[in-house]
Amino acid sequence: MSIEPLPLDGVVQYPPETVAEYLDKGYWRDQTLSELLFATARQHPDKTAVIDRDRQLTYAQLTDEILRLAAGLQQLGLRRGDRVVVHLPNTYEYIVFVFAFWELGVVPVVAPIAHRRTEIEHFVRIAQARVYITVASDSGTDLAAMAADLKQRWSHLEHTVILDQGGGGAEYQALLSRGTLEHARRCSPQDVALLQISGGTTGVPKLMPHTHQTYGYALRRSVGERGIVFRTIHLLVIPICHSMSTRSPGFLGAFSVGATIVIAPNGSPDTAFPLIEKHRVNRVSLVPPILLAWLNSSLRKSSDLSSLEVIMCGGAKLTETVAARVEPEFGVQLSQSFGMGEGLVVSNPADVDRATSVRYQGRPASEADEIRVVDDEGNDVPPGVAGHLLTRGPSVILGYYRNPEQNALAFTPDGFYRTGDIVERDHRGFIRVVGRSKDQINRGGEKIAPEELENAILAHAGVHNASAIGVDDEILGERVKVYLIPRSPQSASDLTLGKVRQFLRESGLATFKLPDVVEVVDEFPYTAVGKVSKRLQREQN
Repeated sequence: MSIEPLPLDGVVQYPPETVAEYLDKGYWRDQTLSELLFATARQHPDKTAVIDRDRQLTYAQLTDEILRLAAGLQQLGLRRGDRVVVHLPNTYEYIVFVFAFWELGVVPVVAPIAHRRTEIEHFVRIAQARVYITVASDSGTDLAAMAADLKQRWSHLEHTVILDQGGGGAEYQALLSRGTLEHARRCSPQDVALLQISGGTTGVPKLMPHTHQTYGYALRRSVGERGIVFRTIHLLVIPICHSMSTRSPGFLGAFSVGATIVIAPNGSPDTAFPLIEKHRVNRVSLVPPILLAWLNSSLRKSSDLSSLEVIMCGGAKLTETVAARVEPEFGVQLSQSFGMGEGLVVSNPADVDRATSVRYQGRPASEADEIRVVDDEGNDVPPGVAGHLLTRGPSVILGYYRNPEQNALAFTPDGFYRTGDIVERDHRGFIRVVGRSKDQINRGGEKIAPEELENAILAHAGVHNASAIGVDDEILGERVKVYLIPRSPQSASDLTLGKVRQFLRESGLATFKLPDVVEVVDEFPYTAVGKVSKRLQREQN
C-alpha cells in the first residue's frame, strides 16, 4: 500500500534526487519500523522478544499489546503527524508505546527519564505535543504533579498518561482495554518516525527528526556489522530512548532478526550481573563509565558471566587503557563503536584484530556513509592527521527540528553534518576519536551544554558570573566543573558544591547536568576579544 509522505513543518526535507538515489540503491526500503517488527512476529510468534524483570513477552504477545494500546491511543483523538512526549524509564511499556505510535503514524518525542521540568516543558512547547506520557515519580520528583501543571499551562497538551513508578498501572490498563486495531500501514516510510534528543552545545536540547527509512538503514548496518543474530540475547542497560538502546543495535536491531532483549533498569553490576546469569545474556551495550564499573566490581568473582560473548561500548570516548582490559579480564570480545544521534554510526567489524579493536572506534559499514576529515579551513587532511569530522548519508538528518539558527551552524550547504568531533582516520578508513571541537561536556555519554548550566546558575542571587567546563575524569570521561564569581564576599559561603547542586535541582535541572566540582574565583581569564577563555580554565586543571 502506497501512502504519500507527510512533511512536518520545521523539518528539513531530503531533496527528491537524494530520495530517489537512496531508494534505487537499496539504502532506504519501503518499510516502516512497525512493519519491521510485525514481519518478525509473523515468522517467530512464539520466540521470546522482551524480558523485563518478572515479565516475558513473545513476539506475538508484544505485537498484540501494541495493537491494543494503539486502539486506546487512537480513541484519544491522535492523528498521523501528531507529536507526543514519551518520558519513561527502562521498561517494556516504552517499547509498546513507541510501536503503537508508529502504528498510528504519530511522532514520539523521546526523552530520558533523567530530564526534568526545564527540558520536558521545552519539548512540549516546541513540538506542540498533544500527549505527555511519564511515570508517577522518579528519584523523588513528583512527575504526576508536573504533568498536571504542564497540562494546565499548555492548551495544546490535551492528555497526560501516568504509569506506575515501575511501569503499568490503571491508566495504562485502561488504554489497553479499549479494543484492538488491525496491523496496517497508516503512514509513509518517508514520514518522521521520532524526534530524538540531541545534547548539543546550545541552552536546551535540540530535536532530531528521523524517518522510518533513516532509522531502518542505521539499524540494518548496526546489525550486520555487530553480528546480531536470532540466538542473540541482548542486555539493554543504557537509557532506553538513546540511540544505542534503540538502533545501534538496540531493541530495533534485535527485533529485526528475531533476537531477545533483556531490559535492565540500570547498568550497575549488582543489577546487571544477576540478569546476565539468569537469562544467559550473550551481548550487552555499555558506555565507558559502566564498563569501568564492571571491570572494577568485586561481584565479578561471585557472578557467572560465562554466557557473555561480546561487550559493545560507545557513547563516549573509551581510553585505550580501559579498552585493553576487556578481553583478558572478561574473556569476551570488545566491540567499540562511535556515532551520534544525528545519524552516523561506525563500529569495528566482528573479525577485526585486537590492536584495532582497542585503538579505533570503527569504520562505516557502507560506502553510502560519506566521511570527511578537514582542517580549520575546511580542507581535507591526509590519513593519520587529526581534523574535524563531517558526515552525510542515508542515516544522517539534514537539520534539527524547528531550529534554523543551529542548522546554519551545524550543517554545510551541501548537506554535511559538522559533528564537532576531532578524529584521525587511518589508511583503511578506521576512525579514532581524539577529542571535541564543540564546547560540550560529555559526562559518561550524557551531553551537557555549558550555556544551559551557566544560565541556570546565574539565576542564583549570590552568583555574579558562571563558567562551566569539562575536566578529565578516568571513570566518566569528563566531570562537570563550574567556576563561580560571587556577587559579594559574603555570598561566597552560599556557593558550596552541595548548596549549588541543591539550588539547581530545585530549579528543575536534570540530575546528570549538576556540577561535580565548584570553585569560587575572583575573576575569569578572557580572550583578546573579551570572551571567557575556557581553554585557559581547562589548562588549570
